[in-house]
Amino acid sequence: VGKSDEERRAASAKAKLDSAAFMCKICRQTFMCNAKPSLLYLHVTSKHPDKVNSLTECFDALAGFDPADPDGKKAATCPKAGPVKPKKKKKGGDDDLLSLLDAGLSMGGKKGKGKK
Repeated sequence: VGKSDEERRAASAKAKLDSAAFMCKICRQTFMCNAKPSLLYLHVTSKHPDKVNSLTECFDALAGFDPADPDGKKAATCPKAGPVKPKKKKKGGDDDLLSLLDAGLSMGGKKGKGKK
């Protein structure tokens, strides 16, 4: 019942790695693996204001971080530069479907008299 010694050792090793996923190179403060770059940037600006221009001196994960767009939403919504390819047209799709629909509606007629 419960975990074996091997499973316990593996779980504690994983917990140690996760708890120190990000470590500041200057003050050695650790951050969890789910810390967002905006939180790491906040640490740099509050604890090491002289390093604001060189963020990678504290965290390698802040390479390419834009303080004006902390969550990366602007970069995600910007259209990527490149040629726009025209959409391929389906061969005769709309005309055939409309003619089939018209044929199906005009065939049948009324199936029987309902209640009056």
